[in-house]
Amino acid sequence: MEIKNSNSNDAFFGFDVAEMPWSEAYRLLIHCVAPRPIAFVSTLSKNGKANLAPFSFFMGGGSNPPSVAFSPSTEAPGKLKDTLVNIKETGEYTINIVSHSFIEKMNQTSFSYPHGVSEWEKSGLTMAPAVKVGPAHVAESLMAMECKLFQIVHHGENVGSANYVIGEVVYFHIAREIMHNGRIDPTRVDYVARMGGQWYTRATADSMFQLQRPQEG
Repeated sequence: MEIKNSNSNDAFFGFDVAEMPWSEAYRLLIHCVAPRPIAFVSTLSKNGKANLAPFSFFMGGGSNPPSVAFSPSTEAPGKLKDTLVNIKETGEYTINIVSHSFIEKMNQTSFSYPHGVSEWEKSGLTMAPAVKVGPAHVAESLMAMECKLFQIVHHGENVGSANYVIGEVVYFHIAREIMHNGRIDPTRVDYVARMGGQWYTRATADSMFQLQRPQEG
């Protein structure tokens, strides 16, 4: 790929997206948008087959009502990930938050198993019953959100295109061990997030800090 530097001071390389393959744009994007929380999504097919898969294009949307969005990218024209197919069919899913204690098991579910193979069984993770939706939540996850589908927004048509799944959170599961005085203590969660390439990061108590909002300009 040709690198074009459009900056006069030569301090930056410039990359024109129109002149680069999507895979190179992807590599730049995942470094620029990082660290990214991981949506560990549990779904059921219309026939009741359970699926579990991680997605790092994930964000909160609003709080009234609480909403979240994640994007399973298109694998090939006309080929969608099982997670997306299941959500289209049922309108329900559960998003589990990933902690370092089960990072290897989460990673195992990212393997492209043949259709019908259970990621739950391959990873050894434990199903815990949901309350308002069908898909189970991961018992090892310290926080989980049961979601009802609001809308799916498609952006693009080819490999790597986006499918924004916007959902309304209808129920939260929060482990007692991370609560303190009625609130979540973030230093107890041991969050894991994705970065570029094969890199991950870990938010432990000694890497966190607080910053108060400014009171005036």
